[in-house]
Amino acid sequence: MNSSSTAVTTWSLEQLAPEDLVPPGPEAPRGVRVVRAEVPSPEFSRFLYDAVGGDYQWGDRLPWTYRQWLEFLDRPAMETWVAYEWGTPAGYIELDPQEEGTVEISHFGLLPAFQGRGVGGHLLTWGTARAWDLAERWPERPATRRVWVHTCSRDSPAALGAYQARGFRLFRTEESSEPTVPPSAPWPAG
Repeated sequence: MNSSSTAVTTWSLEQLAPEDLVPPGPEAPRGVRVVRAEVPSPEFSRFLYDAVGGDYQWGDRLPWTYRQWLEFLDRPAMETWVAYEWGTPAGYIELDPQEEGTVEISHFGLLPAFQGRGVGGHLLTWGTARAWDLAERWPERPATRRVWVHTCSRDSPAALGAYQARGFRLFRTEESSEPTVPPSAPWPAG
């Protein structure tokens, strides 16, 4: 068992109206398209989770079994949107429906090779807009009244600023100590 720990700051941010969303610019980067992964696939979602979060010590889902992944993904209104650049997966955003018209962006990020190319701003804008119009695709859901996300000091240094640039406002900051998680990506940071 790993006994080392890391001090972590977690920031929670929200939007309370669709008009809060600030788009990054007029067009998607050339060759980029965003597609909803409509078939729940634990293998694909685990790949995205590892590829995006490995360098940032994402570890909350590493112990999940195939069944746990499937149960999480195969729920009404749970959506995964994937950005592709020229047909290659570049990043993803997960929309997790919650009570009373709330949607959490449970995970968002880019594979390391696609960072700094304008894909992230486009994907975050696209995904946040899909959180706001979730009830149009899932009529049994109430209209979205709140979209929220959290990021932390273990995430990309650009994450907090990216959310704020898209119009998310900080509503809570928390300090904690968490176990150190070794990188899980195919090529650890370095």
